[in-house]
Amino acid sequence: MQTIGVLGGMSSESTRTYYRRIDRGINDALGGHSAGDIVIRSVNFAAIEQCIRDQAWDSAASILVDAALDLEAAGADFVVMATNTMHRVAPQLVEALSVPFLHIVDVAAEAIRAAGIETVGVLGTDTVMSGAFYHDRFASHGIETVVPDPSAREDVDRIIFDELTAGEVRPDSRARYLDVINGLVEAGAQGIVLGCTEIELLVEQSDCPDTPLFDTTALHVERAVDRSLAAVVD
Repeated sequence: MQTIGVLGGMSSESTRTYYRRIDRGINDALGGHSAGDIVIRSVNFAAIEQCIRDQAWDSAASILVDAALDLEAAGADFVVMATNTMHRVAPQLVEALSVPFLHIVDVAAEAIRAAGIETVGVLGTDTVMSGAFYHDRFASHGIETVVPDPSAREDVDRIIFDELTAGEVRPDSRARYLDVINGLVEAGAQGIVLGCTEIELLVEQSDCPDTPLFDTTALHVERAVDRSLAAVVD
């Protein structure tokens, strides 16, 4: 079994989800008391959040490169980063690491293409919804993206940082997200990317029976489990 390096802490809610889902996926495949071979490096979210607010991407990259190298030194065979937003600095991580880095957008894009979908709506932090790094990566896979209007983006971002990263789930926020999703579908989205690893706390497929949701957390974890088990299964 390959050792999975999880770069987390952005937020701890997301990291906890990755840990539990990886263990569950390994156990489903191998049974018994099997669990993931995992190394976790959790960073101080306050420092990362401030970098996001200040658009201090070089500082964020420095923090995360150091943390990713800690994972490699601890024996990780490959690295996943348990956040969509900080994939903004994924190129710096790839350059620094000598082990593979599994990019969350690549994994999501493969699932979207497999579903025969060409246009998706994107929900996430403002950095994700507004940032070229996310949309350009999807475009490289032949997938078009649409985002909410500025007012809706502000609400989506606020709910993530003020509520979901603290594990707080409010019915009114769920209703607001569903309104935003309906708007994206009206704008041409054939499916919706949950482009923040905490959004799954608020919205799930049963809330949108007529629109496919692509949960980046679930897809990322599934790929990590498959990679970890590749040699075992073979």
